[in-house]
Amino acid sequence: QVQLVESGGGLVQPGGSLRLSCAASGSIAGIYKMGWYRQAPGNQRELVATSTSGGSPNYADSVEGRFTISRDNVKKAVYLQMSSLKPEDTAVYYCHGVMTDWGGVRREYWGQGTQVTVSS
Repeated sequence: QVQLVESGGGLVQPGGSLRLSCAASGSIAGIYKMGWYRQAPGNQRELVATSTSGGSPNYADSVEGRFTISRDNVKKAVYLQMSSLKPEDTAVYYCHGVMTDWGGVRREYWGQGTQVTVSS
């Protein structure tokens, strides 16, 4: 079993910053992709940023230049540094991973989500 556990959400004022963390654990032989999605009330879940092994990070247009994704492959972790936060960034943020287990099977996994609220 693979688990993704997020941390770092909370309440922040507009213009502020937050850093989300996600750590993967379990039967992981390889990591193809890790990233972040978000879902605001009444909206569909949308991509925020992803990092593919050996590739360049991919960002949603709405966060380009404000958010930075990074990974620590040794810790099997992914981070999202969020700056210049806006009220429209308010959402539940989900960690996402595409990983291969020791049996050679590639699957995608989701964390439980962490709430980010941007409000004065």
